[in-house]
Amino acid sequence: MGIISWIVLGLIAGILAKWIMPGRDPGGIVVTILIGVAGAFVGGYVGSLVGLGTTGGLSLGSIVTAVVGALILLFAYRLIAGKSGK
Repeated sequence: MGIISWIVLGLIAGILAKWIMPGRDPGGIVVTILIGVAGAFVGGYVGSLVGLGTTGGLSLGSIVTAVVGALILLFAYRLIAGKSGK
């Protein structure tokens, strides 16, 4: 999958992650979408490591993998940002 596809997938994943895990994030919606892009990369990488196959295109499986990666990163970001704000 090309880099542009990963970015588009990450934008979708970031928006879906924000929808699934609503709340006030320290960085707002822009940071959440950027976390979605990173989550797409992380989710795709981890998915291929654990044997879920490669994400060879924009499909339901690749969207789910990217959203899971984005949710994990969003959760970690909230933990880290929450501790530094206290």
